[in-house]
Amino acid sequence: MNVDKELFGAYAFYAGVITVKMIVMAFFTARQRFATKTFASSEDAVRPGTKTGYNEDVERVRRAHQNDIENIIPFLILGLLYIFTSPAYATALLTFRIFVGARILHTIVYLNIIPQPARALTFFVGVGVNLFMAYKVIVTFM
Repeated sequence: MNVDKELFGAYAFYAGVITVKMIVMAFFTARQRFATKTFASSEDAVRPGTKTGYNEDVERVRRAHQNDIENIIPFLILGLLYIFTSPAYATALLTFRIFVGARILHTIVYLNIIPQPARALTFFVGVGVNLFMAYKVIVTFM
C-alpha cells in the first residue's frame, strides 16, 4: 500500500497539532490545581493552605482533557487508517481541519462555560468526523 506523501503530510501536521493540544491540557489541569490549591492526592497537598478534594474549576479542565483523550486517540488511529483509503487530498485535508477545529472550539467552549448547545455541537462535529473516517475505512477494506 502506498500513501501519497502530501496526504500523509497533512495527516501528520494535524495529528501533531491536536496531540500537542491534548498534552497542553494536562498542564492546564495542573495550573488549576495550583491556582485553587486543590489536589487529588494527599502527598501533593503538603504545603500549608492546600487541600485534597473536589474543585469545580479543576474538574472542568480535567473533564475537558478526558474528553480530548476519548476523542483524539480514535482520531489518530482512524486518520492514519483513513489515508490508506486513498481519499482526495482536498477531502482529507478538510476532514482533518474540521476535526482539529472542532476539538479546539470544544475546549474553548468548555473552559469558558459557554451555554449549550455550543459544547454539544463541537463535540458531535468531532464524533461525526471520526465516524466518517471509520465508515470509509470499513467500506474500503471489507
